[in-house]
Amino acid sequence: MNNPYVPLLVLMGTALVLAIGGLVASALLGPKRYNKAKLEGYECGIQPTPHAVGGGRFPIKFYLYAMSFIIFDLEVVFLYPWAVEFQYLAAFGLVAMLSFLALITVPFIYEWRRGGFDWE
Repeated sequence: MNNPYVPLLVLMGTALVLAIGGLVASALLGPKRYNKAKLEGYECGIQPTPHAVGGGRFPIKFYLYAMSFIIFDLEVVFLYPWAVEFQYLAAFGLVAMLSFLALITVPFIYEWRRGGFDWE
């Protein structure tokens, strides 16, 4: 009996063994020299404070930049294969891609309303 999923299961098993093996090896073989600087959170050389500067809210501008990158990235990931195989997908592919573009417009509008495209 020749199961087509055997190579996939072997690949997933190998990936799992390598991931867990890497974590275990680094825990066992890695140096364990802790000091005050290594135990602190990384803050780009600035002393960490418990609250935002001035006691105000943390700005969400970085979150909006990351969100726009993810949206553009997803759009390219899905549009490129569709463009390559456009002639074989015919009307079904066109309808599927138009619905995808309609759905991806919602986060664009949300980000636009939140000020994510105001590059100050």
